[in-house]
Amino acid sequence: MRRLGTVDRTAQGLAIVRSDDDSPRIGTEAVDESLSTVGRVVDVFGPVERPYLAVSPTDGVRPADLVGERLYAR
Repeated sequence: MRRLGTVDRTAQGLAIVRSDDDSPRIGTEAVDESLSTVGRVVDVFGPVERPYLAVSPTDGVRPADLVGERLYAR
């Protein structure tokens, strides 16, 4: 499992993650530290060295609850 990054903020119903490393592919499943699925990567944007990821939350997950949490790629 790879670390995606930390949720920095929310925008338009998406969790915005500051990537820790190289960016994953769009469609990558995002999980939290307890390995619960929280969403999928729907966009990659920003600087090439350390891009931002837009994560669309799964049903029942509020993006505001994810701010400050570290997410991982499954």
